[in-house]
Amino acid sequence: MNSLVLFEAKQVRRVWSDEKQRWFFSVIDVCEILSQTDNPRRYWSDLKRKLDDEGVKELYEIIVQFKMAAADGKFRKTDCADAQGLLRIIQSIPSPKAEPFKRWLAKVGYERLEEIENPELGSQRVREIYRQKGYSDEWIEKRMRGIAVRDELTDEWKKRGIKEQKEYSILTAEISKATFGWGIGDASR
Repeated sequence: MNSLVLFEAKQVRRVWSDEKQRWFFSVIDVCEILSQTDNPRRYWSDLKRKLDDEGVKELYEIIVQFKMAAADGKFRKTDCADAQGLLRIIQSIPSPKAEPFKRWLAKVGYERLEEIENPELGSQRVREIYRQKGYSDEWIEKRMRGIAVRDELTDEWKKRGIKEQKEYSILTAEISKATFGWGIGDASR
């Protein structure tokens, strides 16, 4: 499935990967927006070379090619990256437009380091995000308990040899069916 998202009123092509179960975004579109270049393909080519020269080898592990609609309507293979890969690429773009992303990445990275030192901070941040979204304290407490119970359950499944995402899905569907009388995706809910 191909679709578009908008960033600062500019289109970024994206495609859903059933295999990887996530969205992939056109790197060239993002380079064009952040670098404001007239030749985003050339910019991306030069950036790949620069990163390779700097020893950034993971770049070739995060780039996937998908056929995407070009300006002329034809579908062509395009370098794409998932959100994590795209954020890594954005770190390397020297542009004032990329700076807000870089500051945000630095802030999030710092927060995660704080959470390693004090795991309670992560829980507090999640609660605050839910409050900002308008959820009640009662709903937040139920949600946090639900997450804790789910973590305990999946940890137990892991101890018993469950490894594949599909196996977790099957077990979750069975629990839902036994508890509520319906399975995942059941339209009768």
